[in-house]
Amino acid sequence: MAKIKVALVGVGNCASSLVQSLHHYGGGNSGDTAELAHPILGSYELADIEVVAAFDVDKRKVGEDLSKAIFSEPNNAPVFTKVPSMRVTVQRGPTLDGIASELKEIVLESKEKPVDVAAALKKSGAKILVCLLPGGAKEAVQFYAKECLKAGIAFINTTPVLLATEEKWAQKFTKAQVPIVGDDLMSQLGATALHKALLSFLTSRGARIIESYQLDVGGGTESLDALHRARDQKRALKSKSVSTEVPYDVPVTAGSTDYVYFLENRRESWFFCRSRGIGGAEIVIDLRLMSMDAPNSTSILLDVIRAVQIGLDRGFVGPIDPVCSYGFKAPPRPYPLQISEAIFEHYVRSTRPV
Repeated sequence: MAKIKVALVGVGNCASSLVQSLHHYGGGNSGDTAELAHPILGSYELADIEVVAAFDVDKRKVGEDLSKAIFSEPNNAPVFTKVPSMRVTVQRGPTLDGIASELKEIVLESKEKPVDVAAALKKSGAKILVCLLPGGAKEAVQFYAKECLKAGIAFINTTPVLLATEEKWAQKFTKAQVPIVGDDLMSQLGATALHKALLSFLTSRGARIIESYQLDVGGGTESLDALHRARDQKRALKSKSVSTEVPYDVPVTAGSTDYVYFLENRRESWFFCRSRGIGGAEIVIDLRLMSMDAPNSTSILLDVIRAVQIGLDRGFVGPIDPVCSYGFKAPPRPYPLQISEAIFEHYVRSTRPV
């Protein structure tokens, strides 16, 4: 079976965890595949995914082999495997709005001239571009989406910048005959997934939700960027996503609240839910979740990459709804978590568009 050839834009913590996972679980190492949501998806294993190109703007990464760049500062994702030379040189992409003012002293901008991204994508043979840019970099995210349209390759938007959900962008990718999925990647066991599962469980048991919130703090560069440029947007997207689990109107708030530098790649989330049972008896749940940001993003992303390739194999174009609803907080058609997973599994098993 042919390789799933992937390009990455943004060689940050999520890219580090993604590349390490490909070698740890798919490279013949001793990785426990029980830690993956889907060790095999359709007919694709992790060993079938090959990163063939990468783009960044930091001078400590541009010009370096991807195997070295993923461990360069300011990355602070956990290191859990050795990555041999990949023979993939990180290329200089355009900066645009990719570096927030608060990150000017953390991300050291390369003085190299940006490459022609569409030409570089075509030369690499990539069929899918995974956008791992900061959530506040709207101009940069849209730029890479346009380059995918030029190159005729699929686009995975992990950021909260709305593309797959926006009709004009959906039409552009449909017209170009290539898929797009997004928006805002959901983590394997992140705050949004856990919050949705909690509310789904309560409503399925007959509890009447009164109010609920989920707030968190993180220490990575994405947390700092989100705090200053994308907090309100991410909070709106996450709150809307969580609300789909409750079949009636209820006050729900979900999102990031602050950046704490010494947490590094860790994230701490707090959950509160007040509900009523029989006779109006109050039921209160107060939880705390501690996780590592980058690894938490990887399992679902590995599923999404392979699911997009399945879509390419079957001739899907534009937004692939089953993949969007399964892997993202702001899909074109949001569903409760269990329904999204069922639709996704049907999509993977199906032999024709669903």
